[in-house]
Amino acid sequence: MSPNVTGDWPGASYEERQWDPALDVRDSFGPHRASPGPYRATVPPLIAQAEVSLSSAVQAIAIDATAELVRFDAEFGRRDPALPSLLLHAEAAASSAIERVTSPAISVILAELDDVRDPSASQIISHIRALDFALGYVGPLSQDFVVQIQRTLMATTRPERRGRWRDQQVWIGGGALGPQRASFVPPHQSRVAELMADLLQFATRTDIPSLAQVAIAHAQYETIHPFLEVNGRTGRVFMQSMLRRTDITRSLVVPVSAGLLQDTAAYFDALTKYRAGRVDALVEAFSTAVFTAVANARELVDDLVAIREAREARATSRQGSGARRLMPVLETRPVMTSRIAVEHLGVTAPNAQLAIDRLTEDGILVQHGESRRNRVWVAPDVLEVLDAFAERARRRR
Repeated sequence: MSPNVTGDWPGASYEERQWDPALDVRDSFGPHRASPGPYRATVPPLIAQAEVSLSSAVQAIAIDATAELVRFDAEFGRRDPALPSLLLHAEAAASSAIERVTSPAISVILAELDDVRDPSASQIISHIRALDFALGYVGPLSQDFVVQIQRTLMATTRPERRGRWRDQQVWIGGGALGPQRASFVPPHQSRVAELMADLLQFATRTDIPSLAQVAIAHAQYETIHPFLEVNGRTGRVFMQSMLRRTDITRSLVVPVSAGLLQDTAAYFDALTKYRAGRVDALVEAFSTAVFTAVANARELVDDLVAIREAREARATSRQGSGARRLMPVLETRPVMTSRIAVEHLGVTAPNAQLAIDRLTEDGILVQHGESRRNRVWVAPDVLEVLDAFAERARRRR
């Protein structure tokens, strides 16, 4: 390899195809509005054996970004039992927000209890479950693995559009009038299977700097756009899987999507530059997002420490009591019910309720709603921390 040489990455080419809405549209794209005619579809290069050549400057940035991820994961991954769950939520919420799917933390946590019908919250819960699946998967990288990620993300919506490669042309921008006016047209559906097989082969290589490999694999995936829906979210779950498989992260989901969200213009511009063969620009943008994401995650850690100190100052229960033993649970389960308390404390329902009541008296829990049956309590301090993380991620640079 020639690490100091740039400009050798194969850019995408294009092919002219004919768009016929009567044949090419089979669901909700609005065929009555589309017009037939020629369009240009992207033809991504095959990259399984492509040489990755980065400038010395970008190599240095990528090395520093990798060190940031490794350091954060090692520092907090096994030391703080609450962080894995909180950061999983943070990554799912940030990745969803890139697609303009947002919901406050309380709605997301309530959706886990099936106690809310907020469709955005339900989508974020599906994202959390997709991350859980992908990070727990120990089999070989395969097309079935990627398909299962997408299927999990769409578990509650549109069965006809999930769990398989797309069988029609998709496009980005230009509305529902057809691909002729789109800002980006992914490859024709007939190319998807070959391109995905090639991408997965690239993702298993061991001769590429890890973070550069993750960034390139993500950009190639987004260029292929293999599904009818949730391509971006599927790609970012796959990105987290690759971070784990390359041993950059071992215990935590570092919310890289939060860094991408903070400058989505740079994110999308980097994908465009990648398609033109400018891999340096992609890796640099990705590395920058890593620094931003880790800084935000460290603020979340500081907020969590502050929560613990404030609770200790407010708690009136004795050490070892049910209320005290329930306090750490609230960091990962900030929405509490009597059933959840029974499960975690291993006590009877009346004793679990006594613990909840004591935490309520101390202002650590607050009852949500006024129902006297199926009562729910929330830990507002944890929910505020998650919402603060999301707000920082959405704050445009």
